Amino acid sequence: MLRSRSTLIVLALVIVAGLATMPLLAQTKEDAKILELKRKISDLEKRMAQLEAKVAQGGGVAAANPQLEAEAEKAYADINRLVSAFEMDDAKTKMNEFMKKYGTTQIAKRARRTNQELAVIGKAAPKAWGIEKWYQGESEIDFNSSKPTLLVFWEVWCPHCKREVPKIQAMYNSLKSGVQIVALTKINKSATEEKVLAFMTEKSVSYPAAKENGDLSRHFNVSGIPAAAMVKDGKVIWRGHPARLSEQAVRAMM
Repeated sequence: MLRSRSTLIVLALVIVAGLATMPLLAQTKEDAKILELKRKISDLEKRMAQLEAKVAQGGGVAAANPQLEAEAEKAYADINRLVSAFEMDDAKTKMNEFMKKYGTTQIAKRARRTNQELAVIGKAAPKAWGIEKWYQGESEIDFNSSKPTLLVFWEVWCPHCKREVPKIQAMYNSLKSGVQIVALTKINKSATEEKVLAFMTEKSVSYPAAKENGDLSRHFNVSGIPAAAMVKDGKVIWRGHPARLSEQAVRAMM
């Protein structure tokens, strides 16, 4: 009987001792987590300090070369002058040279869209035009015609498009016997067919308009709108912003 009671007492003492150490163990685990977190933060701070030191010394991140940037600025200005003069083949040649020599400059980043536009000069006209639906003027357009074709990419939600698309109407009225013009939309974002038709009616836009499936936008490297392209004799002869176009410039490309 005494032995049994002694055994129970011993077991009780063991249990009590175990319970007493449980909070200590839990606390020890939490402390370990906190110490590990502090260590990681300390490592991160050291790495940041090392990176800042490299940047300050011109290492790790490429520092701009003022002379190279100035040369690139001048070369890009020359390209833009050629583009403004509609000398697209020469502009494309100069752009290819520019990207080889100045492709790592900050100026090259600014020239990205111009580079994309010039890249399609001389490209063959698409074999399939990807027209999903005509809104007006389908009978006026023959993509196999010897007439040059001016393509205007736009969306009804785009404020710049809503400004440029009606401007082309005067050009269409004057030049439609010698050039084809078609407005192309993908009907994306907030655009709807009803909004497109309402806008064209409101602005008296009468030249052909259609919905494309996106193939034409990709073919002509359209990454921003409004955008325009001129196709003649089966190849792309001009690509750019429609605001750059004038009746005189279009006549020169006809």
